[in-house]
Amino acid sequence: MTPQEPGSLQSSSVTAGPPVTVSITRLVDPDRIPDATAWVQSGVNLANRYPGFLGSGWVRSHATSREWHVLYRFADHEQLATWENSDDRLRWLDLGRDLVVESRVEKRTGIEGWFDAPQDAPASSAPPRWKQAVSIWLGFFPVNLAFTFLVGWLVPAFGTLAVLPRVLVTTLVLTPIMTFWVLPFVTGLIRPWLLAPPRTARQR
Repeated sequence: MTPQEPGSLQSSSVTAGPPVTVSITRLVDPDRIPDATAWVQSGVNLANRYPGFLGSGWVRSHATSREWHVLYRFADHEQLATWENSDDRLRWLDLGRDLVVESRVEKRTGIEGWFDAPQDAPASSAPPRWKQAVSIWLGFFPVNLAFTFLVGWLVPAFGTLAVLPRVLVTTLVLTPIMTFWVLPFVTGLIRPWLLAPPRTARQR
C-alpha cells in the first residue's frame, strides 16, 4: 500500500477550532529502518514550515517492531487541511511509497490527543494516568516557576494582588503556553517512556 493518510480534509468549509492531533500508525519494512527514519524526519521538517504546526513525535514500541506511531499537531482543522492538501506533502508521501506497508490515521482535538493510544490498539498501550500526570507536571512546574520569578521582577506589585486576580492572570497566561508549546514538547521528549509497556508485560 502507499503511505496515503486516509481521512484528509478536502473541503474549505472546515472551520478553525481547537488544536488537532493526528495519530498515524505505519508498518515499516525492518530492512528499511534507516531510510524510513530519514523519510519520517523529512516529513516533520516539511510540516514545520506550515502555519499552525505545533510539534510532533514518533516512536516504536521496541527495537525490532515494524509498527511506528507518529503524532503531529496543528493549531486548527483549517491549517491542518492546508498541510494535508499541499504539494509538498503529496511529493513527500510519494517518496515513502516503497517504505510504508500500511497506515492508519486518527484525529483528535484537545490535550488528550497527546496521550491516547490508537482506538484499535490494546488498552494497555495507553500511558497510565500517573505517567500523564508526571508529563503535565514536568512542563507546568518550570513554566510556572519561571513565570512567577519573571512577573515578580518585572511587576513587583503583582505579588500584592489578591489571590483570585493573581491566580486568574497566571492561569490565563500559562494555559495556552502549556497547551500549544510546552506539553507537545515534553510529551515528544518522553514519548518512549510514556508508551513503554508495564514491567509485568515486558517480563511475560
